[in-house]
Amino acid sequence: MIFSSAPRFLQAMEAVCLRLGALIVALLLFGVFVFAAGKNPLDVYALMFKGAFGTWFSFQNSLQRAAPLILTALCTALPARLGLVIIGGEGALVFGAFCATVAGLSFKESGPYTCLTAMLLAGAMAGGAWILLIGALRYFRGVNETISSLLLNYIAIAILNHMVEGPFKDPESLNKPATLPIGDDNMLGHMFGLDVHWGLAYGIIACLFSYVLIQHTTFGFGVRTTGGNIRAGRIVGLPVSFLMLATCFLAGAAAGVAGMVEVAAVHGTANASIIAGYGYTGILVAFIARQNPLAILPVALLLGGIGASSGLLQRRLGLPDATVLVLQGIMFLVILASESLYGRFKIFQPKAAPEKPAPPKNPTPIETKPTEGLALG
Repeated sequence: MIFSSAPRFLQAMEAVCLRLGALIVALLLFGVFVFAAGKNPLDVYALMFKGAFGTWFSFQNSLQRAAPLILTALCTALPARLGLVIIGGEGALVFGAFCATVAGLSFKESGPYTCLTAMLLAGAMAGGAWILLIGALRYFRGVNETISSLLLNYIAIAILNHMVEGPFKDPESLNKPATLPIGDDNMLGHMFGLDVHWGLAYGIIACLFSYVLIQHTTFGFGVRTTGGNIRAGRIVGLPVSFLMLATCFLAGAAAGVAGMVEVAAVHGTANASIIAGYGYTGILVAFIARQNPLAILPVALLLGGIGASSGLLQRRLGLPDATVLVLQGIMFLVILASESLYGRFKIFQPKAAPEKPAPPKNPTPIETKPTEGLALG
């Protein structure tokens, strides 16, 4: 058991060390950018830490920002186990948010539990159907999933803008078009003892469920096998179409729940503020976590903290809000570059077991033939 678990432990250590190294390099490059902008990089780093984790208030703010990132990261991480690069988390979040709002308005007078349950189901189904469409296009028509998911993001945003500015517009929302509010009684409350909404708990449950599903079920084994070699999956009789479509649906459902949480816990309506880029940041979270559902949790907290610190950088140093986006972009590029380093460090390679000496070969017996009629001299 010790020797069988050693390669997995070394792989985990390699992933952690290379990711930490990549993040350090990204921070150094970001420091060069900040220095070129006329600011002290050390001051920026200190304010970022203070704005993200320095106080209990900032830490809770980081947790709240991490909630949608956890769910949208799953939208990229789960299909990646099949070898699919889907970046449609933003579209699934937006479409899920709108459908959840429609459900919330339909059950507005039915009580908070009924209303929130309807919103949760509607958001999950809408987001799941949105990413399921991408998987179907990939499997049945051969459409590149990366391009289709990116383009569908803009379609989802266009649908939301059209609906909140047209058929579902609240007449009283003049300067900022929005739908009718779902009502204060139907808002998603805060977790016990925290100033953080229950969306964080949804994200944690979704990550734990995804980890068990992928690592400890026959469904997950089929997904991992198909992701390694889709042709081999077909040869051994795996239901490749079902695995692909089901995984895409689950991925989209996670992002759709993130949209529902944004409506039910933050905004109370569907409006343009929902389009906050959580889906795109979730892609970075998934890549840093190497598509591991459990690793998504701390990475989302880190990225959520970086986003929470943007306001402090603007107030104290006069840096624009987009400064943290520059850091995220640098991190994404460095993370992609670090992928080529996996398997190149001998320290993370399992040592080969010493070869046992071969047993001595038995000498072949000399065949003796009986003498026949020996001639005497």
